[in-house]
Amino acid sequence: MGHAALELSRQAAAVFKERGFDNSRLEAELLLASVLGLKRLDLYLQFDRPIDESELERFRVAVRRRLRREPLQYILGEAAFRDIVLRVDRRVLIPRPETEILVGEVLAWAAARGAASALDIGTGSGAIALSLARESGISRIVASDASADALALAGENAARLGLEGRVEFRAGATWSIVGAGEKFDIIVSNPPYVAESERGMLAREVVEWEPAAALFAGSDGLAILGELVAGAADRLVEGGLFAVEVGASQAGAVAAWIRQTGRFDEPRTVQDLAGHDRIILAART
Repeated sequence: MGHAALELSRQAAAVFKERGFDNSRLEAELLLASVLGLKRLDLYLQFDRPIDESELERFRVAVRRRLRREPLQYILGEAAFRDIVLRVDRRVLIPRPETEILVGEVLAWAAARGAASALDIGTGSGAIALSLARESGISRIVASDASADALALAGENAARLGLEGRVEFRAGATWSIVGAGEKFDIIVSNPPYVAESERGMLAREVVEWEPAAALFAGSDGLAILGELVAGAADRLVEGGLFAVEVGASQAGAVAAWIRQTGRFDEPRTVQDLAGHDRIILAART
C-alpha cells in the first residue's frame, strides 16, 4: 500500500507531539519535504503524491534521528542565516538568530565608515564572514577557526555561495592567525561563551550534538571573550570596530574589561529578541 505525502507527515507530527516537541507539524513537514526534494509548500500542492519505498525508508531514518534529539538543521543538512543558506553538520555550531543581529550591527557600521577589512574569529559554518562578503563592500575579509573541520565546511559554504574569492580562511585559535603588524577595520566574533557549569541547563539538541569546543569556554564561559578583549585593540586600526556576541549574563563583565583597557570608546550594548544584552560594540580610540 502506498503512503500519501501529507498523511505521512501528519503521522510523524503526531509522534513528535507525543514526545514533547514544540513545532511538531513544522518539523515533520520540513523533514519530509527534504527527503522528497521539495519545498515545504509543495507538500500541500502535491498532498496525495505517492511515496515510494526508498523515500519512505529515508523519511523513517530522518524521523528516528530527530527522535534522538539530533538538531533538525543537521538532519536537513542546512540552516538559513540572513540572506544565505549554509550547509551545516556536526562539525559546526548551528547559526543562531542572535548572530544575525551582530552581523546587522557590523554591516551598518561598515557602510557608514566605508570599512575595507574585517576579521571574523571563530567563523564556524562561515555565517558571519560570508554574510559580510554577500552584503557589504568590505574588500578584505579574513575568517579563522581553531577547528580544521569547521574551516573545511566554511570553505564549502563559500564555494557553494560563489564567495570563495571574497574570504580568506585561516586555521588557528584567536590571535595566532594574525600576522605581526596586521590590522583590521573590524574585528567580529561569536566565540564560545557557555560556562561549563551550565552544561546541564542546555537542551539535549545542543549539548549532545553540537561541537563542545564551539560552546564552552572555561568554568565561567568568559575565557575566550577575555582573550579577545585583551588583544583586539592592537589589531584594530584607529577608530576600528570590535564587535562580539556574549552570553545573556556576561555583558557587564565584558564591557568593564573593554573600559579597563583604556583603548576604546564607551562600549555599546545591543539586545537580542528576548531582551538580553547580547552584542557589545566598541570603537578603538
